[in-house]
Amino acid sequence: MQMDERKRKILRAIVQDYIATAEPIGSRTIARKFDLGVSSATIRNEMADLEDLGYIEQPHTSAGRIPSDAGYRYYVDCLMDPQALNAEEMEIIERESSKKIHELQEVVAHTSKLLSELTNLTSLVLGPHKGRSTFGKMHFLPYQPGQVIMVIVKENGAVENHIVDVGENITAEEMQHVADVFNQKMRGYSMSQVKRSLLHEIYSDLSKQRLLIDNAMEMLRAILDDNEDDERIHLGGTLNMLNQPEFRDLGKVKTLFKVFEENEPLKKLLTPRQEGLNVIIGGENTIKEFQDCSLISATYKVNGLTIGAVGVLGPTRMDYAKVIAIVDFMTQSLTEILTKRRR
Repeated sequence: MQMDERKRKILRAIVQDYIATAEPIGSRTIARKFDLGVSSATIRNEMADLEDLGYIEQPHTSAGRIPSDAGYRYYVDCLMDPQALNAEEMEIIERESSKKIHELQEVVAHTSKLLSELTNLTSLVLGPHKGRSTFGKMHFLPYQPGQVIMVIVKENGAVENHIVDVGENITAEEMQHVADVFNQKMRGYSMSQVKRSLLHEIYSDLSKQRLLIDNAMEMLRAILDDNEDDERIHLGGTLNMLNQPEFRDLGKVKTLFKVFEENEPLKKLLTPRQEGLNVIIGGENTIKEFQDCSLISATYKVNGLTIGAVGVLGPTRMDYAKVIAIVDFMTQSLTEILTKRRR
């Protein structure tokens, strides 16, 4: 049985109507709402064929039909018309994405909030992996008597700040000398490539500034050992799930929210299967708790290097064309902003 043009039109009508109404649809309603040029009896026969092909299914409590995961997949791959954002939506994304670019983690958290607001769904944003971030430079800023702020700037634009005890007798020239040695020895290495032997070499070169170095080295060792918060997923709009008819079942919501508290499943969910845009629908999810959901995600880059991903999670009944347009534009905007910041 082939998927001819009439079946395509009927499947498109079923998917679009269900996305809009969350209600199963029958042949008479399709004939009334969509000008397909055929009778409801013909539509009913075609719907039977679509059900045999696995593209639509019948909920237990309704005489109407709804799309299956395979139906959504066929719709996204073959039937969906690409949607462009309007000028106002693009302006919002560009303006809001540019607001908080002083600290990369702020950008990530702000992006998560913005995505959830624009889609009314749940957003997930994966920030850069700390271990892959290449060391750029270090400098010290005066903080208060006996303390300075050690600022580590990564090549991807990320900034880490740590307060370091230095004693009250160290001079600005000595602090600059310490920063110069770190910059000379560590520039170009990723944080995961910085070996203990290199730290020992730096320590030997800086024996005169012992207190500052002892505390700075302690901070660096802590950074190297700190893998717990690597690739932390930032969630936004988790309560938006409660607004979806599919998640009125309290037990289903509790299960979903429990997984939201765990970073590893979310990392696995958001880790891209391929570069660029990814659409994962329903049962295609390998994590069973998300098999009633679809995820639209895309990667963002700095100077051509993929450093993270953003995604939108919602019911399989989500408005794919709209969400794809938002996620695609958001990642393009992030890539442009972060790359400009790096220059």
